[in-house]
Amino acid sequence: MQNLLALLGIDVEYVRGEGNTLYFLDEAGREVPVIDYAGGYGALVLGHNHPEVVATAESFLRSGNPVLAQASRQPAAGRVLARLNEIVRREFGTTEPYYGVFSNSGAESVEVALKHAEFDRQLTVRGLLGEIAEHVERAREAVRSGAATLPDGPDVDVDALVDRVTAANAVVAARPPVLLALEGSFHGKLVGSVQLTHNAAYRTPFASMAAQVRFVPFDQPEAIAKIAEEERAVLLDLRLEDGHVRVVERDFPVFGALFMEVIQGEGGIREVTAEQARTIRQACTAIGCPVVVDEIQSGMGRTGAFFASSPIGLQADYYTLAKGLGGGITKTALTLIRGQRFRPEFDLVHSSTFAKDGLSLAVTLKVLDVLEAEGGQAYRQAAERGDRLTRLLRSLVAAYPQVLKEVRGKGLMLGLEFRDLSDAAAPRLREAARADMFGYVVSAYLLRAHRIRTFPTASAVNTLRFEPSIYLTDEETAALEAALRDVCARLGDQDEEAFFGPAAAH
Repeated sequence: MQNLLALLGIDVEYVRGEGNTLYFLDEAGREVPVIDYAGGYGALVLGHNHPEVVATAESFLRSGNPVLAQASRQPAAGRVLARLNEIVRREFGTTEPYYGVFSNSGAESVEVALKHAEFDRQLTVRGLLGEIAEHVERAREAVRSGAATLPDGPDVDVDALVDRVTAANAVVAARPPVLLALEGSFHGKLVGSVQLTHNAAYRTPFASMAAQVRFVPFDQPEAIAKIAEEERAVLLDLRLEDGHVRVVERDFPVFGALFMEVIQGEGGIREVTAEQARTIRQACTAIGCPVVVDEIQSGMGRTGAFFASSPIGLQADYYTLAKGLGGGITKTALTLIRGQRFRPEFDLVHSSTFAKDGLSLAVTLKVLDVLEAEGGQAYRQAAERGDRLTRLLRSLVAAYPQVLKEVRGKGLMLGLEFRDLSDAAAPRLREAARADMFGYVVSAYLLRAHRIRTFPTASAVNTLRFEPSIYLTDEETAALEAALRDVCARLGDQDEEAFFGPAAAH
């Protein structure tokens, strides 16, 4: 990574951060300001070193309160969950509580959801098998006592039938779960979460280490029903009805969970519509598949509501939160689990040394205070600044249609897609596009020439991300406009020297 940064000419060391600005030192030791539109990959919804958040962290550390006191009463965790449940009730209109499992990163919060969903599925399977075992034994005793007959007549051995049913069920029960995710998804790079990440470059090298995933076409959520039919499995049960023993099928819980982002971050800032969300929710409810909504990048107020899923009416069984939850100061993550699905026993089989530490909880409570202050002024501010930035980017698409393709996203989670330059006349631009480096080349130019920092999305490298804090100013927006107009003009002129420097002499 260091070699790549050096190659692009962006291997600078930032020495200070404030709001939407980072600073590095030039050769004379003077601070050089850089406007940060990357925003910690969405983690800095409150900007760098928000004064109230910093003051809270400093106050906690000076207080002498323990940062780590595992296996003790931790009322601050309860206060965080209470605040989040208030937000859930307000945004989704539900009274059902959500329980929480704290962790340390977004990928880990996804792993928690993955583990809990499988734990829930296994307990469901165990209960189903126990119920069938009772039915089978009751049927066996009824046949032996003469109170019931078997479906194929009196000459059939009831023990042989029971053995066949038990053996068939053992094979089905040993099946691993089927997991679902949307094409274009990004849910992390840990052993389980990387299998939910659609980009094959991240996923394939580790495919043998975790349960496999079936990816649903992003714009075809109706495909879930087809997948359900293809993956359907049944357990056999013996039922007593009017003196007869009948073999009946019971649906086996095949699906572990469906994971989705309502605004795909690394997949190119693509939004799920309300109609798509309804189709997904209905299809998953029909097959008993819990829905996990990954709000790691889109949540925390960035899109104009705390949960980006609330405006489209998608209430999840699990929410994964991280990034902005730590206010740019601590590494905090949380998995919210719907009350009807929560398994209290999970607390005894999952734990984390650094999760739910005192410092992180204090910071998270302050972050929630800031976001919720003045009736949610932060959310309104994110929506207003986001609308302004969206209008600017759309005006650029209209002005430079030969260079820019479209703007996507909502609030302060926006993506600007450039047109494919794989057939550009300028050879170095063409080579960069074919090597999937075009977005990095443009972002490097923005930093060098205009002191603006952003990056392409990981799995859609022609799309630049713009995720500043809610404190984005008119001056910072104007600076971005000037910089992007310069980029578009130079790309339109095929001015590759601006991006790469003079061509080497031969």
